[in-house]
Amino acid sequence: MGHLVEENLKTVRQQMELACQASGRKIEGVQLLLATKTVPLEKLQMAIQAGETLFGENKAQELRDKFPLMQQYNQVEWHFIGHLQTNKVKDVVKYVTLIHSVDRLKLGQALHRQLVKENKTMDILVQINTSYEESKFGASPETAVELVEQLSQFETLNVKGLMTIGKLNATNDETRHCFRLLKSIQTQIREKKFPRVEMDILSMGMSGDFKVAIEEGATIIRVGTSVFGQRYLPDSYYWNENARQDD
Repeated sequence: MGHLVEENLKTVRQQMELACQASGRKIEGVQLLLATKTVPLEKLQMAIQAGETLFGENKAQELRDKFPLMQQYNQVEWHFIGHLQTNKVKDVVKYVTLIHSVDRLKLGQALHRQLVKENKTMDILVQINTSYEESKFGASPETAVELVEQLSQFETLNVKGLMTIGKLNATNDETRHCFRLLKSIQTQIREKKFPRVEMDILSMGMSGDFKVAIEEGATIIRVGTSVFGQRYLPDSYYWNENARQDD
């Protein structure tokens, strides 16, 4: 099985190279984040043995369970990439260096309160729903600039860029449209020159569409199934707007 994870990683890395070449980009400009939801520990260890160091978790509970078991690998960096409920903020800020999914002011406020208590700061990305699908989280593209401005008021939060999920099960063209929209929002926000807001990171592209995402300027791609194999639970379990809500 280790052999399989390693082979899959090689394939993904090659596809990343090709997408960078096709769009005249340097491979150093794109980070591979391995999405670890429901992935057993031994598969994560195989990825680490193959030289991977960046992992992203979707659920606070799973992050809390995995983190202590992975602490021996001190080169590993964790990001949070799933929908974050305000009552789970405490768990998440303990473990991660970047939260990809800040999509509403209320979450920014909850993060700020917790970070003030801990005398910490946190790097965040603002999640935008570029596909306008009701089943997805993310601020609407029309409110993106305003949300970034509001979040920039909190001195504990460092806005580093934007995140989106391309339209699921869509054609390359539809997905490309989502990624181009994110890029254009990045440009709009840059022009505003909000204090302490950087727009260097575009987190976009998953197993099915990361090549298109790289062509459109992704700096982090979030890949799970292409490396670890199919999950036991469908995507809708992770991206469902109607899942348990606390806010």
